[in-house]
Amino acid sequence: MDVRLEGRAGVVTGASRGIGEAVVRELLASGTDGVVVTGRRAETLAALADELGPRVVPVAGNVRDEGHAREAVATAVERFGRCDLLVLNAGTNPSAGPLMDVDMAAVDATWDVNQRAPLVWARAAWHGWMAAHGGSVVATGSVGGLAPGPLIGAYNVSKAALHHLVRQLAHELAPGVRVNAVAAAVVRTRLSEALWAADPEGAARSHPLGRLGDPEDVARAVTFLLSDAAAWITGVVLPVDGGMTGAGGGTPA
Repeated sequence: MDVRLEGRAGVVTGASRGIGEAVVRELLASGTDGVVVTGRRAETLAALADELGPRVVPVAGNVRDEGHAREAVATAVERFGRCDLLVLNAGTNPSAGPLMDVDMAAVDATWDVNQRAPLVWARAAWHGWMAAHGGSVVATGSVGGLAPGPLIGAYNVSKAALHHLVRQLAHELAPGVRVNAVAAAVVRTRLSEALWAADPEGAARSHPLGRLGDPEDVARAVTFLLSDAAAWITGVVLPVDGGMTGAGGGTPA
C-alpha cells in the first residue's frame, strides 16, 4: 500500500511541535504539495518553515479565532491552489484534577480549544474549499475520550465530545468530505508530560506494546486516514495507543 498525497494541500493546526510537527513532516514525506502550519508562536512556526522549505507556510494565531481559521484556509488556497487536507491537532489541558474541584475557567478554556475550535476550523475549510471540491479531515483525539479516568476529567470529556463531533461531521459532510480521528494514548510530547515524565518506564508498562508512543506513530496514522488508502473510511475514531484500549482495557489517566 502506497500512502501518497501528491496533488493535495491543506492546514495543520497546533503544528509547531509534538504530534503536529510530526504530522507536517509525514505529509511532506508523502508528497503533499504544501502545508499551512498554524500555532500561537510566530517565531517557532517561521523556524519550522525555514527548515522544511517552501512547501510549508506559517500562519500564526489563536486556534479559537474564527478569522485566523479563515485566513489559514485562504492562505492554503492562495499559495497551493487548494485546501483539501485539514488536521485538527491543536489542543490544551490546563485543568488537571477532579471535575468537582477543578477551576471552571480552566475547564472553559479546555473545552473551548478542544471541542469548539475544531468545529470552527472544519467550517472554515468547508466554506473555503471543501464544500465545492471535497477533502479529508482528521482530528487528534485521545483514549481519554473513550473511557473515563481520574486525573484529567475535563480533558477527557472534551475529547469525547471531539470524537462525537467527528462522527457528526462525517455524517453531515459525506460523500464529498471524509472526517476521522485518531485516539492517542500517552505520547512523548510536552502536553502529556504530566502523564509520563515522572516515571516513563511505569507509563510505558501501562501499554501492552510496552512503550510510550512517539509523535511519528500518530503522524503515520493521520496521514493514512487523510490519503486515498482510506477512501472508504469515514466517521472512525482509530485508537493509536500501543494496545491500551484493545488489548489492555484501560486509559492512561
